[in-house]
Amino acid sequence: MHIEIITPEKLLFAGEIKLVKLPGTLGSFEIMENHAPIISTLSKGKIKVKETNGNIVYFEIVGGLVEASNNEIKVLVE
Repeated sequence: MHIEIITPEKLLFAGEIKLVKLPGTLGSFEIMENHAPIISTLSKGKIKVKETNGNIVYFEIVGGLVEASNNEIKVLVE
């Protein structure tokens, strides 16, 4: 599964991952491989990314939007 986490200024992260946990407006949720297509707003919180090599990376965000489809995830954040 491929993810890109993008701010208005730069690309924060891009790579192959096992899962991502996001702070959704209505509660946190995870996206794993072959997840159903989704578009959701994000609230203030932490994004947790588990890379394919097992490393875990966190990103603090103020808000944003996520779109996932066909194992491609785009996260636009502030």
